[in-house]
Amino acid sequence: MIVDLHSHSRASDGLLSPVDVVRRAAANGVDMLALTDHDETGGLPQARTAAERSDVRFIDGVEISTEWEGLQVHVVGLDFDTRDAALNAGLESIRSGRVERARHMSAAMEASGIPGCFAGAMRYAGNPNLISRSHFARYLVEIGVRRDVHSVFDSFLVPGKPGYVTHRWATLGEAVGWILGAGGLAVLAHPGRYKLPRAEMRDLLDELKGVGGQAIEVVSGNHSPEHFAEFSRLAREYGFLASCGSDFHGPEESHVDIGANAPLPDGLTPVWTAFH
Repeated sequence: MIVDLHSHSRASDGLLSPVDVVRRAAANGVDMLALTDHDETGGLPQARTAAERSDVRFIDGVEISTEWEGLQVHVVGLDFDTRDAALNAGLESIRSGRVERARHMSAAMEASGIPGCFAGAMRYAGNPNLISRSHFARYLVEIGVRRDVHSVFDSFLVPGKPGYVTHRWATLGEAVGWILGAGGLAVLAHPGRYKLPRAEMRDLLDELKGVGGQAIEVVSGNHSPEHFAEFSRLAREYGFLASCGSDFHGPEESHVDIGANAPLPDGLTPVWTAFH
């Protein structure tokens, strides 16, 4: 069975519509798919309808932006009630500050000699209320500042670089609480991407466990085979369910195509065994 439980559409910072994400997944042989847009569930109804037509089992998802010890950490919610009032209010609270943050990012980059960033980034934002660093990165690639979005992030959009602006995200406990309250499963997204030393990774996993998180992404498009082994071991040690996903954003940008992520290693309990 081909399972991809982490993907994005133009409802947040992906390049394809929710329908086209599902169509691409179906063409790639995906059996079970979750759309997990950043802090947004608006693309789920279209994706679910398309999945029903394509014989793909569809799982409602979202990727929530949180802050942990000054680091932006993402929590994926899976298989939840999309009508839950507390979850939707929480997501709205995160979205509400993105446009103002984007204006500050644009001003910072203009001070570094790069004009027109806000308008340029907005052209890439399918949902203006969810303008993000990825949209700025695409604009900077368009005007030739860097050759690809990954090098833009490294040069401009991470802490300590000219275009990085902090934002008040949810806490880890808030995000997990919203997901659990909506009847879903809370999954730590791509833990290898945070590049935490071993002791700090254990602190993060301890807190995740303490606030009720149930799973971690062992396999991610952002992970190496060494990460697969490391997070398999940690999932077993902590008793976490294991998830997998490509973190697909678009054909031109993603490390791994949708559905092309590696399967889960043996000896783990897949997160989908706990779906309703």
